[in-house]
Amino acid sequence: MHAMQYELTFPADYDMGIIRDRVARVGHLLDDWDGLGFKTYLMRERGVDGSPVNQYAPFYLWNTTEGMNRFLWGGPFQGLVDDFGRPTVQHWTGLAYEEGGAARSPARVAVRRREHLEPGVELSEAMEEAVREAGRTAALDGAVCAAAAVDPRHWQLVHFSLWDHDSPKVTGDTYQVLHMSAPGRDRLPRGRQW
Repeated sequence: MHAMQYELTFPADYDMGIIRDRVARVGHLLDDWDGLGFKTYLMRERGVDGSPVNQYAPFYLWNTTEGMNRFLWGGPFQGLVDDFGRPTVQHWTGLAYEEGGAARSPARVAVRRREHLEPGVELSEAMEEAVREAGRTAALDGAVCAAAAVDPRHWQLVHFSLWDHDSPKVTGDTYQVLHMSAPGRDRLPRGRQW
């Protein structure tokens, strides 16, 4: 499993209706994308849920690198690049994925929290704790799913969760879920991934 996200941050007075309309128009393009676990079309609006920015920030969990590469090098990503410029694409190696008690419910809100791993941290224990946190998060009321992944270049963990209501039980950057394409969600490996 591979996690991926890019962020497009817009001016404070940007009409986020443009992003809503874009997702309504093109969101379905990945509804059956081979190799994709899921893509959540995420948006933050300045002043909503404590967001300091207007931002479009899709988050992906990929089942295969081939699917991810086909998307980046020959797929719909070029349309985003043509319209907004080329964003930095962050990616992380999967550590854990768990379905929550609300797995069959539509996701309304996403929470992403990044955590820097300081020098001297015992890596095996930090990774095991990230796996345990994904499990604890998925067990909370209203959780659709939870994942943990790591970027070993920057030594950064990412914790990601989806919720079926507007009051998630975890902290981090909160996003509105505009659409979710999930052609391979049922094939995402569960639990610890090594």
